[in-house]
Amino acid sequence: MADIQSIFKQNCIVPDVISIAPSELINIQYPSGVTVDLGKELTPTQVKDKPVVKWAKKDTEYYTLVMTDPDAPSRENPKFREWHHWLIANIYGGDLDKGEVLSDYIGSGPPKGTGLHRYVFLVYKQPEKCDFSKVPKLPNNSGDKRGKFSISKFANQFKFGAPVAGNFYVAKYDDYVPKLYEKLKG
Repeated sequence: MADIQSIFKQNCIVPDVISIAPSELINIQYPSGVTVDLGKELTPTQVKDKPVVKWAKKDTEYYTLVMTDPDAPSRENPKFREWHHWLIANIYGGDLDKGEVLSDYIGSGPPKGTGLHRYVFLVYKQPEKCDFSKVPKLPNNSGDKRGKFSISKFANQFKFGAPVAGNFYVAKYDDYVPKLYEKLKG
């Protein structure tokens, strides 16, 4: 079992996204049959549909899950860091279906010629059920309001502390990306 904390540092998720790496691994399985495995390369085609996500949770706690890309539009020029792909909060007992979807799932869409992007999943334990009524609810047919996000700032705003679990994959452009962009035009 690889050390998640050292791998997050080697891949600069610490400090690009978070300052302290989580100690637990999130299990992420896509309907296409692929699993997320600490930096393994996947394709936008493989990750286009919402995955099944599991982690070591307590039945009586609330959690927030995020999937975010710190490399938008590219790792060399991350002017939209972070572009968040998925954000679910108030997940009671780790059951995603019972969570509050703040930003619906959008798969990876790295622009052509921008190389590998990191797609980072993090789970935070909430201190309690939180009021997210002032957070805009974002659908999965638009990319509006997803860029220049910071999960660290969001976590601080709601007093989450450091993430308890994480995982990530890398992906570069493939033939599915133009289809995704078409969908994001609404």
